[in-house]
Amino acid sequence: MKCPFCGSTATQVVDSRVTEPGDSIRRRRRCSGCQKRFTTYETVELRLPQVVKTNGTRSEFDVAKLRNGFQRALHKRPVPTEFVDQAVARIVAQVLSLGEREIASRQIGELVMQELYKLDKVAYIRFASVYRSFQDVSDFRDALKEVETPGKRTRR
Repeated sequence: MKCPFCGSTATQVVDSRVTEPGDSIRRRRRCSGCQKRFTTYETVELRLPQVVKTNGTRSEFDVAKLRNGFQRALHKRPVPTEFVDQAVARIVAQVLSLGEREIASRQIGELVMQELYKLDKVAYIRFASVYRSFQDVSDFRDALKEVETPGKRTRR
């Protein structure tokens, strides 16, 4: 580990502890060159799959883009940020649990719709209208029927 103060690579670990959540290790280090101390954190790096779009192009899975989709659907809706964070975390966990190198954007959209359905029905309708490319009022009417009769959600 390179010292952030003097750039020396001669550093030693003085103390190691598991952080409170248990998902990383905190290491106190001392530079042999300048004798200053600094802290590093060691965490697991998980590789998210590539997203395959409907036109066949591939891009990196972007958690910020996922969160942005939630924020747009939930604009001016009374849903706490922590609920959105939890929903995003559940989707990321589901995607990681698949263990695949690629995932279809359609599959991610369905996961988002499931989470929005649980969070806020208006946001669900907003997202569905864009995601499913509603063409007329009857498409909205069908989506509203899905929301009004729980347990009878249909997938397209």
